[in-house]
Amino acid sequence: MKKEDRTSEHNDASGHALEIRDVQQTTCIVVGAGPAGAVLSYMLARKGIDVMLLESHLDFDRDFRGDTLHPSILEVMDELGLADRLLQLPHTKLSLVAPPAAATGSRLQFDLHDLKTKFPYVAFMPQTRFLAFMTSEAQRFSSFHLVMGARVEELLEEEGQVRGVRYRALDGWHEVRALLTVGTDGRFSRMRRLAGFEPIASSPPMDVLWLRLSRKSDEPHGLMGRIGGGRALICLEREDHWQIGYIIGKGTYQQVHAAGLEALRQGIAETAPEFADRVAELQDWKQVSMLSVEANRLKRWYRPGLLLLGDAAHVMSPAGGNGINYAIMDAVAAANILTAPLQAGRVTVADLARVQRRREWPTRIIQTIVNAMQDSLLKAALDPNGSFTLPAFLGWPPVRKLPPLIFGFGIRPEHVQQDARRHKQRPTAVTWIAGLITVLALVWIIRRLTRIKLARDHEPIHDG
Repeated sequence: MKKEDRTSEHNDASGHALEIRDVQQTTCIVVGAGPAGAVLSYMLARKGIDVMLLESHLDFDRDFRGDTLHPSILEVMDELGLADRLLQLPHTKLSLVAPPAAATGSRLQFDLHDLKTKFPYVAFMPQTRFLAFMTSEAQRFSSFHLVMGARVEELLEEEGQVRGVRYRALDGWHEVRALLTVGTDGRFSRMRRLAGFEPIASSPPMDVLWLRLSRKSDEPHGLMGRIGGGRALICLEREDHWQIGYIIGKGTYQQVHAAGLEALRQGIAETAPEFADRVAELQDWKQVSMLSVEANRLKRWYRPGLLLLGDAAHVMSPAGGNGINYAIMDAVAAANILTAPLQAGRVTVADLARVQRRREWPTRIIQTIVNAMQDSLLKAALDPNGSFTLPAFLGWPPVRKLPPLIFGFGIRPEHVQQDARRHKQRPTAVTWIAGLITVLALVWIIRRLTRIKLARDHEPIHDG
């Protein structure tokens, strides 16, 4: 990385004069040190590519960030030679996945041990710890540079090409120029806004209230789900507490808030009776964070000199915990495809389009599956006047193998390619067609059988 220490002036979009403290030159700028940004930066730096990772916050410590490392992610870590060191850090493992069930009655479970992988489980690790690990490993390479507290405010553009960014730090304004700029700054992406991209949005039927309750040492590990009385809970194990996701109908937060904390405590206790003895820990609305659930995607992920990945390109619903998985898969694909062009000093629009082509359809397919399940199952679960049970077909032997596979690996998991020149490798057309038919059939079955069940639940009862 080249750095020119000089002071210059620049007028921002409002015409105000800005003092630029220095101008730096690198090969690739990555904006946003989330899972996608950290993994992409590591993979480029290990190939000797000069990369600067800019993070707007001063640390990685944020509440209620996803922290599920799926088998597909752990396989990538293993291919990078990092899995053993990563898994030495404190974490918990989940092998049995239970879809949200009624507070009473039998529960369906899927066993990840059936997956053919070295890592037949989901590792729960605070995202703060994962990001600190990835960036510290990347700092072993002299080509990696991390700047915390760097808030990108402007794109540098020349003749229709993005040439870098201007960012504001505690010590003032800085300018960085690069061959390629990558935005991995999440669901509220500033890079997306600065680039003028407008996402295509869907409308999930829910929002989520995140809160914490203490955890007893003898309680089960991993993940629990509860549904009943028009309510749904998701419970994620943390080291010393449960992270509770209290699912509410889309746009109903004001009504829930107006009903008061006591009503929220009662709702939690009725849906998950095992928490009745500790809901009193919830004393203030400041302990509750509201996540407005969104799902969207960009029609195009790139412009000349600029590429968006992860939630910046496609916001994922939290249902199924797909966000981190797909963000990291985007990063792996981008590294595989763009390493050779970056090393050659020429990244074309065709190269960027190739990244989107590889990752767009897996993303759209999983969004379709999640949307179908949300529309069909969650709407029924959140109906206070209805009764909800999981469709029996989920227990059928041919069907029950699919959820662990999709949950553990997603659609089209990526693998680290040691030879960057092999970036054009693709699965066979037969594999793609078979996978697409399977997914479409699964979506159709979910919708069809859920409609049948709901129709039966609402049939009038006639006296004989």
